[in-house]
Amino acid sequence: MAVTSLRATRVRDRAAARARPRRNNRTAFILLAPLLILLGVFVIWPLIHAVYISFFTWSFYDPAVFVGLENYLNVLTDAEFVNSVSRGLLFSAIVVPIQITIAFIFANLVKSVSRRMATLMKVTIYIPAVISEVIAAIVFTLIYTHRGGLLNWFLDFFGIEAIPWLGDTATALPAMAVPAIWIGMGVASLIMLAGLLDIPETYYECASLDGAGPLTKMFRITLPLMKNVILFLLVTGFAASLQFLILPLLMTQGGPVNSTNLPNLFILQHFNTDLYVGYSIAAALLLFAVLGTVSAIIFRLVKSEKAMDA
Repeated sequence: MAVTSLRATRVRDRAAARARPRRNNRTAFILLAPLLILLGVFVIWPLIHAVYISFFTWSFYDPAVFVGLENYLNVLTDAEFVNSVSRGLLFSAIVVPIQITIAFIFANLVKSVSRRMATLMKVTIYIPAVISEVIAAIVFTLIYTHRGGLLNWFLDFFGIEAIPWLGDTATALPAMAVPAIWIGMGVASLIMLAGLLDIPETYYECASLDGAGPLTKMFRITLPLMKNVILFLLVTGFAASLQFLILPLLMTQGGPVNSTNLPNLFILQHFNTDLYVGYSIAAALLLFAVLGTVSAIIFRLVKSEKAMDA
């Protein structure tokens, strides 16, 4: 009798264990439903519709005409589009590494100071993240003004002649990279700081007992354990910097001589000036493919690792 009761109890426990994941899955789907609906309505469906209409040439006044891959061929054979993408990749290569390096240095500095000072520093570094890109573009345009700008006024003290920062093809893109770095610095620094604080201090204590110096700790402990954070900042940083629109639109309008004409500005210009819209839609989808390719390359080069418990 006792054996039969024990078997019945085990059967009930197994049935309850099988039913529990179903209830958990049902709860998870219910909680995710609003987000999935919004994602489908505002992201997935517009993307599918954009792919569909990219095979047509159409305007707001004429009926659509199916042209197949003609829009994509026109974009891929347009040297200006290829140059804008190359310019965007160069812009990202300037912005992202500098941004991550400064964020890493700042996060280490915040970690080493007192709590009150750390709070003040975190608030200070996050201010650019809440400032509009329009305001940042206007402020830095005034700083870079050739005659009367703050930067050239400062250089004049050292006898350096005024430089047309936004009017010279050699300096316009690096000059525009400075506000881009400044705008993203707050979020990157706080993410980097969160990653640093997640590393157990016992690792550093053990390394100190073995005679490891600051550089050894950084290259053998900090950077390997920060690989996932750095990977996240690389992917999101390249995606964001490659899609900058407000800065080139307000600071240079793509000039001089298209030296700051980034991909999104190029697409916007064609959307506003072309009579038929299929070209700009195809260009936007090709830029989306470039972003996916760049992200895949970064994931390939910087492989993520599973977090380890202390």
